[in-house]
Amino acid sequence: MAFAHCSSRLLLSSTPPRPLLHRHRPISPLGFNNISFSLRSLRNRDSVLSSAFRRTLHRATAEVHESGGNAAVDVLTNVKHLLLPITDRNPYLSEGTRQAAANTASLAKKYGADITVVVIDDNPKESNPEHDTLLSNIRWHLSEGGFQEFGLMERLGEGKKPTAIIGEVADDLNLDLVVLSMEAIHSKHVDANLLAEFVPCPVLLLPL
Repeated sequence: MAFAHCSSRLLLSSTPPRPLLHRHRPISPLGFNNISFSLRSLRNRDSVLSSAFRRTLHRATAEVHESGGNAAVDVLTNVKHLLLPITDRNPYLSEGTRQAAANTASLAKKYGADITVVVIDDNPKESNPEHDTLLSNIRWHLSEGGFQEFGLMERLGEGKKPTAIIGEVADDLNLDLVVLSMEAIHSKHVDANLLAEFVPCPVLLLPL
């Protein structure tokens, strides 16, 4: 399709993009490079990270160290490039997608990381008259979190499973963390059982 691997860079500020640093992949005790953990969303979106959010991050990091032994590294402090997959067909974004966007922005701000958004849909752009509205709302929610500049990719009408596309993008861009709402799994857009198979980096699952 013409829209496969279509990417652009949103430059809404004069700040140059930060260089990506070498990534570190923790090895899970199950033998694959994927560690999934969850945390609750921020209630105060104007703060970088709430105290409860910091405690959850600390606990998640501790669990990774305990489960991974000597091979595990601090997943969060090594995060320099985050992926925010959007499988939401609501042009104004569902609660789960808004939550994922807010937490992605908070994590990126705390750790000085870059953000790439990948918009995934089975249908081509021409079949969705509200596609531009969707992009505008993604842009608005990330700017609310302090990010006017981020990478944008569109993977539309390819006939691939969204989980496989997420894995491809994470691998191609050498990403450190994927942030997903559990809503994407509950809605059957993303297959949780395939995350470990296709996604080569840790996955942060946000409960609603």
